[in-house]
Amino acid sequence: MSLNTFGHLFRVTTWGESHGPALGATVDGCPPGVPIAAADLQHWLDRRKPGQNKYTTQRREADEVEILSGVYEGHSTGTPIQLMIRNTDQRSKDYGDIAEKFRPGHADITYWQKYGIRDPRGGGRSSARETAARVAAGGVARAALTRLLPELKITGYMVQMGPHAIDRANIDLTRIEENPFWTPDADAARDWASYLDGLRKSGDSTGAVIELLASGVPAGLGAPIYGKLDTDLAAACMSINAVKAVEIGEGMGAAALTGSANADEITMGPDGPVYSSNHAGGILGGISTGQDLVVRFAVKPTSSILTPRKTITKSGTATEIVTKGRHDPCVGIRAVPVGEAMMACVLLDHLLLHRGQMGDAGGKIG
Repeated sequence: MSLNTFGHLFRVTTWGESHGPALGATVDGCPPGVPIAAADLQHWLDRRKPGQNKYTTQRREADEVEILSGVYEGHSTGTPIQLMIRNTDQRSKDYGDIAEKFRPGHADITYWQKYGIRDPRGGGRSSARETAARVAAGGVARAALTRLLPELKITGYMVQMGPHAIDRANIDLTRIEENPFWTPDADAARDWASYLDGLRKSGDSTGAVIELLASGVPAGLGAPIYGKLDTDLAAACMSINAVKAVEIGEGMGAAALTGSANADEITMGPDGPVYSSNHAGGILGGISTGQDLVVRFAVKPTSSILTPRKTITKSGTATEIVTKGRHDPCVGIRAVPVGEAMMACVLLDHLLLHRGQMGDAGGKIG
């Protein structure tokens, strides 16, 4: 299977399966001299790892990352950085009953139709476990961004679980890590807990919407037409397993606005242009404006559930399926650090592209 690499100058290739001996990422293009330690990357992986509370899969993985190459005496060398995370708590026997069946809503059937072979143990490459490698690579990107753009901050949080959205009047970004749902609305967190408890006990699952916010992004990142910053951000988020939709700024809601309402009016401030609003999500014509970047993505309900569903076998025989094992009742919960990691990788990539093409050039205002 090809196409396991993303990025232009900062390139990430992920490898491994959910129930294999290990998974990981090869990171190429990290500038030399960036301070990188396994403990720094581990911080981000610990935010994503399973089994931390009753609302996520009870698979117990330490997700300890090992740096195999590309770092010497605590600094990147400019050569490929090889990251490995060993799988230690696989229970492949849980999938014995479904080896010949296809899970509705899962990639089982399309992997089989494309390749004629599939790994039913946890879904192989289609498993959400693959995202651990992205988070490790994102840690490398964050380390480089800290050196190159120290004012940049990336924050992810959940804004909707199933049909229940947050009240934006209650947003307090300082409270995101105070609840198991990574939400800035404490009232929503309490409501979601009882909602998810009911679903979990009934053997069902639900979806979620994640919002990513990047502040301190300089104007000028991205390029017209085929090198748009929002194109790569959307592709990066869409590539996350279980993601079904991506929005930038106002997103789909922009279709309901008038041109006068949607326009982010511009005035001149003491330090440069000032925008009256941010319907554009910090990107115009594929190029960052200097405003906050705002990206949202929707995660579908977990396909592996205990609720019986109709399906077929490889031979085409009608049957019923119940997926045993340990699965997230809302996989969107652990998608927050994954989305942050993908945004970090894209922003570093575009920063390197911009520096390589433009240097100190660019139009001045005022």
